[in-house]
Amino acid sequence: MNKTAEKLNRQTSGKSSGLINNMPAIVAILLILIIWQAVCSFGIVPTYLLPSPADVVRAMIGDADLLARHSVITLQEAIYGLVIGVVLGILTATLMDMFDILYRASYPILVITQTIPTIAIAPLLILWFGFEMTPKVILIVLATFFPLSVGLLDGFRSVDKDQIDLLRSMGAGRWKLFRYVKFPSALPNFFSGLKIATSYSVVTAVVSEWLGGFMGLGVYMTKVKKAYAFDKMFAVIILISLVSLIMIFAVSLIEKKCMPYRNAEKIR
Repeated sequence: MNKTAEKLNRQTSGKSSGLINNMPAIVAILLILIIWQAVCSFGIVPTYLLPSPADVVRAMIGDADLLARHSVITLQEAIYGLVIGVVLGILTATLMDMFDILYRASYPILVITQTIPTIAIAPLLILWFGFEMTPKVILIVLATFFPLSVGLLDGFRSVDKDQIDLLRSMGAGRWKLFRYVKFPSALPNFFSGLKIATSYSVVTAVVSEWLGGFMGLGVYMTKVKKAYAFDKMFAVIILISLVSLIMIFAVSLIEKKCMPYRNAEKIR
């Protein structure tokens, strides 16, 4: 009973401390919304240039069905590209850690790929693969692959050498070293890279939809931009941010499930 009560107290204190930690951000967002509404209400900025938060909410409610259909497509593209990027990132980081010659040959190429603007590659992919989902997923994979592979590789290379020497002295092979030492130690780096890649996936999906497509939040955004419907523009921008935040929150939940010991340390 005492252990159960102690566990409940820790969970309650953890939730309350999380709310307290997030309070400054909540207050700042509310303050921005109040100032924004006041600027529009008093006519400091014309409403056709800057719609009020109330106008944005009305636009979001009015186009809720259409926004939902476009959001499903963008979310599918982001998830497909992110999953493929995660798999390729793990495989690449693992191989580069195991074979030093592969690391020296591949790492500069990875860095070079990040110097090419995404918006420059997208038209080529659309010409090669058409206007469907395939070029968008490829572009998302290219955008999410780098932070995942580099973050995980840095985690592998920052493992305590004394732990590796200890397991080797006990007869552990390469697989056991990877399973019991390297991968668990690299998990914090992996999830940090995954959060960055998650935000990249949604943004890259929207950017790729700007340049060609039939459905998606980027396609919706180009249509309302041509109609100078600024309230709908702000509505889709807010929706894109919400989708990104929800995906990052899902990654945080997975991180807590995979590393419960880190959450216990924070509560203490």
